[in-house]
Amino acid sequence: MDHGVAALTPCRIAVVPHEALQRISEGQPHLTRMLWLSTLIDGAIQREWLVAMGRRSALGHFAHLLCELFLRLESVGQTDGQRFRLPITQVELGDTLGLSSVHVNRVVQELRSKGMITWTGDVVTILDWAELRKEADFDPTYLYLNRESR
Repeated sequence: MDHGVAALTPCRIAVVPHEALQRISEGQPHLTRMLWLSTLIDGAIQREWLVAMGRRSALGHFAHLLCELFLRLESVGQTDGQRFRLPITQVELGDTLGLSSVHVNRVVQELRSKGMITWTGDVVTILDWAELRKEADFDPTYLYLNRESR
């Protein structure tokens, strides 16, 4: 792989040998389509992040991250109304967004002062979804979260 993956929180992983994936792709065309769809979604997310890094302000980029995280967590039942847990530090967020921790802090303060979010401990609450989405120029289509028969 040309990149690394690290967990910031406890997690469980599974290792699937390539031979098993090859058997699945040969014998289970529906699962093959689902694996391909997952690859396409990963590519769409990567393209969206490239746009965010190059074209959005720090505020817009961070707002976009919050919108994406909220919808992805909501799709798997990990939100509580407009709240979700974000158990990472501002330093880790800075590494994710390509910003200093000081800049992340300023962006968080600006989103708070504009009444879009609160962030207490590790819980983010979205107070104004419409404004947060507007600030982020967020269109969730790239996430393919709508349930469709595949």
